[in-house]
Amino acid sequence: MSGEGKGASEAVDGADGGAVVGSDGGARGAARGEGGGAVESRDGTAAGSRDGAAGGVDVGAQRAPSTGVAGPEAAREVINWYREHARDLPWRRPGTSPYAVLVCEVMSQQTPVERVLPAWREWLDRWPDPAALAAADTGEVLRVWGRLGYPRRALRLIEMARTVVEQHNGVLPQDGDALLALPGIGPYTAGAVLAFAHGRRALTLDTNVRRVLARVHAGTALAPPTLTRAETDRADALQPASDTEGSIWSAAVMELGALVCTARAPRCDQCPWRDRCAWLAAGQPADEHASRRRTQSWHGTDRQARGLVMARLREAPAGTAVGREVLLQAAALAGSRGAEPADGPTRADRAGRADRDQGHRADHVAPAGRSGVAGRADRVGRPDQVDPDQPQRVLAGLLADGLISTGDGGGTYCLP
Repeated sequence: MSGEGKGASEAVDGADGGAVVGSDGGARGAARGEGGGAVESRDGTAAGSRDGAAGGVDVGAQRAPSTGVAGPEAAREVINWYREHARDLPWRRPGTSPYAVLVCEVMSQQTPVERVLPAWREWLDRWPDPAALAAADTGEVLRVWGRLGYPRRALRLIEMARTVVEQHNGVLPQDGDALLALPGIGPYTAGAVLAFAHGRRALTLDTNVRRVLARVHAGTALAPPTLTRAETDRADALQPASDTEGSIWSAAVMELGALVCTARAPRCDQCPWRDRCAWLAAGQPADEHASRRRTQSWHGTDRQARGLVMARLREAPAGTAVGREVLLQAAALAGSRGAEPADGPTRADRAGRADRDQGHRADHVAPAGRSGVAGRADRVGRPDQVDPDQPQRVLAGLLADGLISTGDGGGTYCLP
């Protein structure tokens, strides 16, 4: 269960595409479905080639895998590894409710686990079930959401909770189709709830899982930029058939990708599948999809500017409006030196993103029509690239998204 972070978010737009949740439980696909997907470029390209640098493994000593990772023996190997090495995360503990698992999965989109933990605990203390969240004040929910980023996810959680109360008597449904019908829930999160809250066999194709299977089975450094039908079929064929083993296999492969089979510095000597790995046997070839991966910088983007505005509003006492000019000035700081993102990655997050499993559950997309400035990170120290329209555009976008409100025609704003 939750490896951390996700990519293009179903919780934002309500459908991640991805591996489809079927009768067996569905997909925790962190890469959006075909054409939608998790941008694995944030994992960077594969480290090493033929020098055996990954995890100290002598590549030349590796034998070519004969059976790959298909079959019960390979499944037992990764499951046994997981039982010994899995992190003790609170949402993995017995008794965690399906609602708590769902909240964790939504929070983990594009967000490292160390930032999710305190927010998740406070959230459940305040709103322990869908009924409590359905009755919550939207502004207070956004304050608790804090610096997790992509705050539209919080609004979708409120919508989800209200739907569960209205249509399911306050109990999160256990059926895949019913979960998919909830606002903001796509195949990824639906599959996660089925697999990790109910112990059902469900595909969990986040970027970690896709990377592991691409390496050990297909012999490629990283999975394609978007999830393919071939990947889904491969994962379905490799996953054990029973609910018990299928659900723990999903968690185990995800944890393996998070802790060992990382993007930049895989610790191959610690991998339970090292003798089966096609990529290792082939000499760790470079990422064949590198030219297709798009990257997005952070400083100077609309997303950073939106975060600075939201941070300023969260600082204000509940019910207190903040003047338009103050918020425009906050947005104008995007791209400036020293303007640490309020709703995005910290410096430490950015430095370690590739090898910590945050930001990879491809259920997450930037607000449609308002980013368009993906390359503005190099704006730091380059005032010629300042976008004078950005502050007003950002304010209008936040208002349209329902993340802020105004009671005087735009003179002042507050959290809704």
